[in-house]
Amino acid sequence: MTTQPSDSVDEPVTIDGHWDFAYRYYAGAAASRFFQELRLNRRIMGTHCPDCDRVLVPARGFCDACFVETDDWREVGSEGRLDTFTIMTSSFPGLPEPPLVVAYVTLDGAGTALLNAVEGVDLSDIDAAGQFLLTLPRVRVVFKDKCQGRITDFAFELIPGSTTGSGTA
Repeated sequence: MTTQPSDSVDEPVTIDGHWDFAYRYYAGAAASRFFQELRLNRRIMGTHCPDCDRVLVPARGFCDACFVETDDWREVGSEGRLDTFTIMTSSFPGLPEPPLVVAYVTLDGAGTALLNAVEGVDLSDIDAAGQFLLTLPRVRVVFKDKCQGRITDFAFELIPGSTTGSGTA
């Protein structure tokens, strides 16, 4: 059986949906230790890949590039470079009220980037904030007063007067 092509093949398909469900995330051994290090020791740890010599943050049981098991743990720095970002202007359940900066940051000593909120950005002018963030400023980790073993135990904050160079995020 053959079907006749539609006249609107190039028209994008849209599918309405709604997600609203409870779930329980099983973190696994490597991520569990990563989160426990946040909660108990207020430090960010990664696992070292013996083949490609990268420190994977957040920690993983296997290298995402080499597929080699990783079990050598290393602490990474509390400062790093902002690699890319987005400025959220719409609300999203579970996140602070917008506007909000969310960025991938590669911490000193890490070979992969970590996603989290960036605080201390003047968001009164979204376009100006975006232009400033394109300079890829350096950031530091700031832990909350009480850690619970979640990625939200810390955020990044800008290091005043520091940039890693100009680029595009």
